[in-house]
Amino acid sequence: MDHERAHWFKSSYSGANTTECVEAAHLRHAAAVRDAKAPDGPVLTFSNASWTDFLTAVRHQQFDK
Repeated sequence: MDHERAHWFKSSYSGANTTECVEAAHLRHAAAVRDAKAPDGPVLTFSNASWTDFLTAVRHQQFDK
């Protein structure tokens, strides 16, 4: 997968704080995530199904204590 040509974006919740952000990109058959402070660093890649499951869990606050 070519992460270099991906359109990376930050969450609208990030605001001006870029010290604790991740960036995401939609790839053809996957989603990619990287540290905004280190765009040339490692990239985590998730299947579309896994990424959708993760986002659904976040929206339903399944990770909140």
